[in-house]
Amino acid sequence: MNKPKVAAEDYIQFLVASPAAVSGTEAARVHAGPVAAHDAYTRLLHRLEPDAATLWQEAHGLVTTTSGVLVLDDTTLDKPYAQHMGLVTRHWSGKHHAVVQGINLLTLLWSDGRALVPVDYRLYDKATDELTKNDHFQHLLHTARQRGFAPRCVLFDSWYASLANLKQVRACGWPWLTRLKRNRLVNPDGQALKPLADCTIGPDGQTVWLKGYGPIRVFRLAAPAGGAEGAEYWASSEANLHEAERAPLAALSWGIEQDHRGLKQCCGVEKAQVRAARAQRNHIGCALRAFLRLETQRLGTGRSWYEAKRQLLREAIRTYLANPVYILHTPNA
Repeated sequence: MNKPKVAAEDYIQFLVASPAAVSGTEAARVHAGPVAAHDAYTRLLHRLEPDAATLWQEAHGLVTTTSGVLVLDDTTLDKPYAQHMGLVTRHWSGKHHAVVQGINLLTLLWSDGRALVPVDYRLYDKATDELTKNDHFQHLLHTARQRGFAPRCVLFDSWYASLANLKQVRACGWPWLTRLKRNRLVNPDGQALKPLADCTIGPDGQTVWLKGYGPIRVFRLAAPAGGAEGAEYWASSEANLHEAERAPLAALSWGIEQDHRGLKQCCGVEKAQVRAARAQRNHIGCALRAFLRLETQRLGTGRSWYEAKRQLLREAIRTYLANPVYILHTPNA
């Protein structure tokens, strides 16, 4: 069997450098070294074994498992025109504020307030594996525990705040902080269950009994425009948590939004021109590994992912300007 002409690292570095186009054809056109046909990159994405553990092998040196926080959330990779592409289903998109067609990616992020390191991920494909998003949520936590994580807190959105998920975090021995819907039933005074929206909660929070779970600490954040409708309710498993401790923890939860934005804008995670589910899985895995490389340079140099991409483009433009080839030749008079 002939040795493959390209390796995963070739494709990852292409994703780091490419300003827009993401395809086997484009990767082959800029390939360094011996000539590689676009089929070599297509075969690579079909040949690799999709495995999230590869991301962890590269990420574990960037994290401290006994500190920091774990943040879990999903994002929809837009595929508005895909008709015969694997993994594409319909999902709610926070970007479009509507249900759209795309691939759903669940990411587990580690952060210490400075670093944003994706350490694990799953792709929603219920038609094949019969797993829901909540199943993936619990599997990600179980795997993190096996890898020795002991985070300060686990942060996630209200969509994942089901009783089963809250109990799964508790079973891991970790504190959690999340948002709750305003209609979630709690017992604030030992009298009766009532929706959170009907509870009087002080500025430093209040310990209440969550139906089916036990005591939790709840905080109410007023809506920016005032009124009760837009108020946010945060909750923690730490019954003695104070607002001064909650606020900085909650701020860390936005790290995963930054991670997903950088993944889309700097690593071409949405742009692979392949149809097969296996190829899409490998492309997304490589995009996450490309993000790790950009995050590593950010931590080392202080340059943002966006500035690092611009710097690559500047170097390419500078090289061209030193020897331009598109010259206007005026016809002889």
